[in-house]
Amino acid sequence: MSSSKGVIALMGSGELTATMVEVHKELLARTSGSPRAVFLDTPAGFQLNVDQLSERAVEYFRTRVQQTMSVASFKSTETTTPYEAEQAFQTLRQADYVLIGPGSPSYAVRHWRQTPIPDILAARVEDGGCLVAASAAALTVGRFTLPVYEVYKVGEALHWVEGMDLLGRFGLDLVVVPHWNNAEGGTHDTRFCYMGEPRFRKLEALLPEGSSVLGLDEHTACLIDLENEEAVIRGIGRATLRRNGAERFFERGERFPVDVLRGGSVGEGWRREAPVEIDAEVSTETVGGSFWDEIHRIEDAFQQGLEAGEPGDATNALLELDRAIWEAQQALESGEFISQAREILREMIVSIGVKLASSAADPVDRLAPLVEELLALRESFRQNKQWQDADAIRDSLERASIVIEDTDGGPRWR
Repeated sequence: MSSSKGVIALMGSGELTATMVEVHKELLARTSGSPRAVFLDTPAGFQLNVDQLSERAVEYFRTRVQQTMSVASFKSTETTTPYEAEQAFQTLRQADYVLIGPGSPSYAVRHWRQTPIPDILAARVEDGGCLVAASAAALTVGRFTLPVYEVYKVGEALHWVEGMDLLGRFGLDLVVVPHWNNAEGGTHDTRFCYMGEPRFRKLEALLPEGSSVLGLDEHTACLIDLENEEAVIRGIGRATLRRNGAERFFERGERFPVDVLRGGSVGEGWRREAPVEIDAEVSTETVGGSFWDEIHRIEDAFQQGLEAGEPGDATNALLELDRAIWEAQQALESGEFISQAREILREMIVSIGVKLASSAADPVDRLAPLVEELLALRESFRQNKQWQDADAIRDSLERASIVIEDTDGGPRWR
């Protein structure tokens, strides 16, 4: 392990997708010797699929990054035994490279607060290691944490919670906000980590005066090299620094002094009171953007087929969506995106069921062609005095709950 300071990498999203493979490789190359990589699962500790997320991270590093990875499992303070906790702490203490990703930032902070984990992570960076805080985890490392689930999903009043402030230990008084250019809302604004601009403006007003916000586009990383005091933007988007009602963009590939994030001058490029806009050139080429473009196109085709009464078109759309989800999984697309696409697939299946139920034909209409043919055959047997064969047809129909009545006007059935 090097005695020099290491790197803190903040990712807006996509930590386990194709767009971040080279970023992980670049960060691993900065560590000395044979790096020991570890995935910390706490932010998703409350989720039923938390172990699957860990397995996915390990597999991603093995196959895409060509790096072995172990798991430091600390799901919660309530469920983790003292022995399991010490195992997790020891694994982290020996790590050169720590990755923390999706889940709930407020949950993670709550369960780390009374543990050695924040001190361990800071020590690893002090000793030359690399901390990668992505998605939900990126929200935890600053002075304040945005409780995304509570505000966006539950509807709680706008507020911040105390963060781990790992960045503060290195002189960085920042609030980090991933998913800065999120566009999943389609018809409504979900930028600024699902908050949308009106709500986020109010959230900014709740921060102490002089606070800086670092916004990270999806599939974008800000690598903070504390030894060389230099930061660089990687991935496919940009970073946005907001301070005192103004903002400054840092484009992909751009390098700048870490002192800028500490409150130092960034020179030219500040914009006063300017709303943040999604970079059209970047957004069209993002993995998430192209994925949702395809999903929405399939949705439209499905609805058109359903409304036009074209079962073939609706069925083709279902098959297309199934293929799109499978291909996205192979490309290691965002697990959250995959989950949402599956929800759409399920909704489409339900829509077909509702359509069939509402348009089902009367059973009599469906059975009439068959029954009429059988009755004609039975009448032929009767005319030829083949009573046994005629009775066999009648008995077969009755076993199928179809009653035959012979009248002067011919046989009738119900």
